[in-house]
Amino acid sequence: MNKFFAGFALAAAVIAPVQAADLARAEEIVSGRCFLCHGMEGEAASAVFPRLAGQHWEYTAKQLAEFKSGKRKSDTMQPQSEDLTPAEMKAIGHYFESKQVPGREVKDAELVAVGKYIFQRGNQFTGLPSCASCHGVKGHGTPQLPRLAGQHPRYTEDQIKLFNRRERTNDNAVMHTVASKLSELETHAVAAYIATLD
Repeated sequence: MNKFFAGFALAAAVIAPVQAADLARAEEIVSGRCFLCHGMEGEAASAVFPRLAGQHWEYTAKQLAEFKSGKRKSDTMQPQSEDLTPAEMKAIGHYFESKQVPGREVKDAELVAVGKYIFQRGNQFTGLPSCASCHGVKGHGTPQLPRLAGQHPRYTEDQIKLFNRRERTNDNAVMHTVASKLSELETHAVAAYIATLD
C-alpha cells in the first residue's frame, strides 16, 4: 500500500510541472495575441468581444478548434487559432477558466426583470424555452455549453442574431431554434440580465 501511495505521489509530482508549463505557455500566448481583444484576465474591455473569464476550459478549447477548422466562421479568430495545438487550446481554456469577472450593475431594472423572466421561464406563448434549462439557473453553463454569466450584453445579442441568421452554425441548430423565437425586446432584455450574473 505504501508503494502505491509513493508511486501516486511521484506521478503527481511529474504531472504538476507539465501543467505549470502548459499554463505558462498559455499565458505567453494570451499576452502575445489574445489580450488585445479579450484582456489578460478575460475581461474583454470592448463589448464586441466575449468575456472569457470563468468560461469552461472544454468549451473554450472546442471553440478554438472550430475556429481553426472553419466550422465556426471568423475572419479574426481563424488566423489567431490556425497554429495552436490541441494542448495549447486546452491550456488557454484552463488559463481563462481560472479568472473571474464580476457581473455588471443593473442599469435598467425593468428591462432586467423582463430578461430574468425569459431567462428563467422562457415564453410559453411562443414556445420559447428558458435559457436556464441549458445554461443553468445562474448562467454558469456546462463543459459543453457556454457560461453566459457576466457576458457583455452586446456580444450576447450579436451571437443570438448570428445564430438566428445561421451565420453561426456550430450549435447543431439548437440555438437557431431558440434564437428564432426571441423577439427583439426579449433578446435585448435577456442580454441585459445575463450581464448582471456572476
